Amino acid sequence: MGLILYRSKYGSTKKYADWLGEKTGFVVLPAKEATKTEIANGEPLILCGAIYASGISGLSVLRKNQALLAGKKVAIFCVGASPYDEKALEDVKKNNLRGDLGNIPLFYGRGAWDEGAMTAVDRTLCKMLQKSLAKKDPSEYEPWMRALMRAAGKSCDWTDPVYLQPLLTWLGPA
Repeated sequence: MGLILYRSKYGSTKKYADWLGEKTGFVVLPAKEATKTEIANGEPLILCGAIYASGISGLSVLRKNQALLAGKKVAIFCVGASPYDEKALEDVKKNNLRGDLGNIPLFYGRGAWDEGAMTAVDRTLCKMLQKSLAKKDPSEYEPWMRALMRAAGKSCDWTDPVYLQPLLTWLGPA
């Protein structure tokens, strides 16, 4: 039976994991609660994790269980506040999926932005980044920079089940 593991800090990734579970009938579990037996028996296995500072949350579960993943159909669905950008996603893949994880397909869905819900540390880091970006020429912004500057001080929810379609196509007929 299919297994969806997720790691969600603010709720968008969990929302995608739940939508994916509804569409596929797969079991949905927080990544840190999954047992080795569940991981060994789950196929296909999908990890849903947010992108924080170019890292994918929950990826450590796949790294720790690489031996259990051999020969399985495994994918990662990552969630971020930026609009989809092929180059940025390739950079995330290059920085996170090395070695045995290098062949795992990576899919993306846009999440949400709510500074009021962020931890003080996350809010401070974002404000520092925004302050740094404000010194640049906006015409030179990458898509994620533009999105960060537009979202400042706002509450935005860009989650949409349509982002799951490429992953569902990859999974094939149920």
